[in-house]
Amino acid sequence: MFEIWETSEPARLISDAGSLKIALEKVDTMCRLRHDQAAAHVGDPAEGYHFEIRDADGKALARLSYVPDTSRDYQSVVVDEMRGDGHSIS
Repeated sequence: MFEIWETSEPARLISDAGSLKIALEKVDTMCRLRHDQAAAHVGDPAEGYHFEIRDADGKALARLSYVPDTSRDYQSVVVDEMRGDGHSIS
């Protein structure tokens, strides 16, 4: 079991996931959402967004800081090597 946290202030639990692959997909989905919000001028993306994937004991396994670049289309923050299967999420 993994937990996905947005650690920007205030920190909040976003979701949980049964596998690391699903946890990575959920972080990618959150980054896509933040990109879309920034493109729509919702919120303040200047500080960026911070995410953690934690294990069942609450230990951070991965951290990601994301600042949306609305001058281009969203590009996944998760590379194929992280997914472990060589396939994209698209």
